[in-house]
Amino acid sequence: MSTIAFIGLGIMGSPMAVHLAKAGHRVVGYNRSPERTAALVEAGGTAADSIAKAVAGADVVAVMVPDSPDVQAVLAGEDGVFEHAPAGALIIDFSSIRPDVTTALAAQAAERGFRLIDAPVSGGEAGAVNAALSIMVGGASEDFESARPILDVVGKTVVHVGPNGSGQTVKAANQLIVAGNIQLLAEAIIFLEAYGVDTAAAVEVLGGGLAGSAVLNQKAQKMLDRSFEPGFRIDLHHKDLGIVTSAAREAGVVTPLGAVVAQLMASARANGDGGLDHSGLLRGVERLSGRPSQ
Repeated sequence: MSTIAFIGLGIMGSPMAVHLAKAGHRVVGYNRSPERTAALVEAGGTAADSIAKAVAGADVVAVMVPDSPDVQAVLAGEDGVFEHAPAGALIIDFSSIRPDVTTALAAQAAERGFRLIDAPVSGGEAGAVNAALSIMVGGASEDFESARPILDVVGKTVVHVGPNGSGQTVKAANQLIVAGNIQLLAEAIIFLEAYGVDTAAAVEVLGGGLAGSAVLNQKAQKMLDRSFEPGFRIDLHHKDLGIVTSAAREAGVVTPLGAVVAQLMASARANGDGGLDHSGLLRGVERLSGRPSQ
């Protein structure tokens, strides 16, 4: 069993840290909002009031924070992980950030005597709660193998996809596919409703054919119910699509549908829907169709 510092106990990080504690690891959690450590403490973990205290004596440092600047601050900032973690510690960054930032941080980590892998996850809150996340890992193969016992506790599909930055690149592709699926599902539901179709029955039969998907299974009912309690916020998906469009431009790759859905995600955010689940893209289709939100 490892001693794990877990930094970032939000919607995703909290259940992941809880699973690790219940699996027998010694988990010390830190979050900027201290009340977010409660679930971990209840599961047998402990809370720290600073990154320095969380990482003291840690074999593994897990990070799950929202964006590239947050990861940079946690790892390389003043009083961050690089300053206080024991030499040789394995750093697992579960956050979804820019691939180039990950690559630069991995190089800094190596210079400081640490090992860093990027291990962004897919599956949303449900995947985190059910320990069924898909985890795409970038880094050295030996570091991936060292992390595997921890990754297997929180994930169902765990795959090493290449060197540092590769995990973030695959996650960007994941977010592109998910956003497109959600947008098209939203359009289909508004289309069906406009014709007075039994939408619950329609979703059932669509789910059994080629149109079926994890997105349909997890998001269609939220759309039908107009229940957009966040499992993955529009704000975060907006950030991820910014990573996709920037990285695609850098690589000289054209993503025309991705560019459109990125604009629709930005529109949802501009209309005050940033805090909603990304299934809330349905509201944007309603606005564009001149149909009042239900």
